[in-house]
Amino acid sequence: MALSNAQTNTTASPDVPQSSPLVMRIIGAVALAHLINDLIQAVLPSIYPMLKAKYDLTFTQIGLITLTFQLTASLLQPWVGYYTDRHPNPLLLPAGMVCTLVGILMLSQVGSFPLILLAAGLVGIGSSTFHPEASRVARLASGGRYGLAQSTFQVGGNAGSAFGPLLAAAIIIPFGQGNVAWFGLFALFAVGLLYVISRWYRNHLNLFKLKAGQKATHGLSRQRVLSALVVLGLLVFSKYFYMASLTSYYTFFLIEKFDVSIETSQLYLFLFLGAVAAGTFFGGPIGDRIGRKAVIWFSILGVAPFTLLLPYVDLFWTSVLSVIIGFILASAFSAIVVYAQELVPGNVGMIAGIFFGLMFGFGGIGAALLGHLADIHGIEYVYSLCSYLPLFGVLAILLPRTKKI
Repeated sequence: MALSNAQTNTTASPDVPQSSPLVMRIIGAVALAHLINDLIQAVLPSIYPMLKAKYDLTFTQIGLITLTFQLTASLLQPWVGYYTDRHPNPLLLPAGMVCTLVGILMLSQVGSFPLILLAAGLVGIGSSTFHPEASRVARLASGGRYGLAQSTFQVGGNAGSAFGPLLAAAIIIPFGQGNVAWFGLFALFAVGLLYVISRWYRNHLNLFKLKAGQKATHGLSRQRVLSALVVLGLLVFSKYFYMASLTSYYTFFLIEKFDVSIETSQLYLFLFLGAVAAGTFFGGPIGDRIGRKAVIWFSILGVAPFTLLLPYVDLFWTSVLSVIIGFILASAFSAIVVYAQELVPGNVGMIAGIFFGLMFGFGGIGAALLGHLADIHGIEYVYSLCSYLPLFGVLAILLPRTKKI
């Protein structure tokens, strides 16, 4: 619907901040749902050491599990976003979480590598349905503070990713694979929560139609917009290839290099993922204040000195540097998503789907490739090689500067 038509149906303006407590409750509820979604997803890499020992898996097979999850999570997301930009369906939110519930229950019971891949794929399909629609709800409830809404939504996911390894260490590692089923209770709660959110979403579809009719105001040509999106994609590549080395193999790196226990390695992983959550939260509001481009530039290129040091320090400084790296590197993603949404207004779901899809896709490909390299050259070689990836951040100089973004 054109903006002029939408304006005749509602007097709300998407650029005027809304301070209604209801709107803030919706943003918080979506962030909580994201926390549960990503907490469940975090179970998978958290139990890799247990699965590797129980089923005698290679690092390549571990990487293939991540690849299966990440690809199912990434390939569907842009299409879900593209479709729902034109045909919004609030019930996709709880339906996607039902798929995640089935996948996590399967993971607690399966006894072979192919069935583990199937369970991981189902969790990925649930994620691909959740992210574009939930990101749109957060933006609709933002009252114009898009960076704050996106970062609050995203920090929920990061917090879930941080707590997942702790709960896995407490519930699954000591007692076995069957206890993965306890995480199904979180998924069941999230189904109910997302149903409530979907009802709010359905009642505010007129606001969706208004925002869908927005026109670009940045004054950039189509070619310039496309080239900027390509640059953003390359920055996501460098960010999530590096993140894959930490989220999938950080525990193995600590165990191999410093001879720590699995439980201790999970605590260090929690510290890293907690720093990621904090960086994500601060990145969005800072982007609202000083501009997305400045946050993107600092976040990716600014982390390079710390990643270059990480492979060569002792356990204490490894933990310190991983926290610094997680905080700085994570601040970019909310800024990247909002920057891209402002480049292509009216396609909130598609852009969210593309960049969440790139995040999962590059993470999955990175995990598989890095796992293969670890089998051949060792896990420490992987960390030495990945330390150069943040240098891609220099590409941020190619992003256009406009008054809008």
